[in-house]
Amino acid sequence: MTKFVDAPFLPTEVEIEQITDSKARITASPFESGYAITLAHPLRRLLMSSSVGYAPIAVKIEGAKHEFDSIRGMLEDIALFMINLKNIRFKIKGDQEQLEVKYTFSNSKEIKGSDLSNDDLEVVNGDAHVATINSDCTLTFSIIIQRGIGYVPSEDIRDMVEKEYLPMDAFFTPVKKVTYDIEKMLVEDNPNFEKVIFNIETDGQITPIDAFKEAISVMYSQMSVFNKVFDLSEVKMVENKLDDSSIDLKDLIIKIDELNLSARSFNSLDKAGMKYVGDIALMSEVEVKSIKNLGKKSLDEISDKFHELGFPIDGSLDEDTASALRKKLEQLKS
Repeated sequence: MTKFVDAPFLPTEVEIEQITDSKARITASPFESGYAITLAHPLRRLLMSSSVGYAPIAVKIEGAKHEFDSIRGMLEDIALFMINLKNIRFKIKGDQEQLEVKYTFSNSKEIKGSDLSNDDLEVVNGDAHVATINSDCTLTFSIIIQRGIGYVPSEDIRDMVEKEYLPMDAFFTPVKKVTYDIEKMLVEDNPNFEKVIFNIETDGQITPIDAFKEAISVMYSQMSVFNKVFDLSEVKMVENKLDDSSIDLKDLIIKIDELNLSARSFNSLDKAGMKYVGDIALMSEVEVKSIKNLGKKSLDEISDKFHELGFPIDGSLDEDTASALRKKLEQLKS
């Protein structure tokens, strides 16, 4: 018997299988026909392009003037040495977005990734080869490690570092491989429902599960732009309602630069286009956490400031206040 429905079926099942520290399988079901790929394809793209990782962006080598130079006593020339460094997967242990580290090696030695680890920096692939030096060599070099997403070519990095540094192509993405399969499944005698199966592999800088969580968070934050789509007549009604009840929005239109935040916290918000307290108050905690370059310390500082104002970062404004606030912010920014 044919059934009429007025809304798509909502999937209810999620299975997570941690295969290794760097591999995982995530299964979600059941989706109506066509819905699985609608979600799977953009999630795969976000996993590959938006996952945060660390990469060396430049190196300064004592005795080397350019990438085609060589160092006495080192088997590799500078070009090969830089390629080896690009293959090292670093991870900054603290909240720093950038870290400069200096190393000195001497005597006969095969330098591996594990030799570059220290109190501030972890090397995930410790067995990776870096260089081979003999007893006549003293190798001294400094590396700049940066936090970021995607890929940035060396040409774009050249102007960001001092001229003594040799820029390197930066491969930030910690996700090595993402595939998905869509299988048919039976739901209440209907064989046209679907199951989506993600297989995710990372390089060890981040777990596959955390990478998936980040991708979901980025998807939510990107779609939040549509929160600005609302009925103008409804906004007018809300404004009148607020005026009648004497609700004051002045705390929500305080400029961010008046909160006396640290330079790092302010710069993260400013680069993300956050100009007023209300910009943050309209966001959920997940959306705030997804702001680029916003570390845990900065998030805690911002959260404390907002609690002082009486607006916790949880997107809990009632719809009437939120609608009126959006209209007011648009007026201020126009």
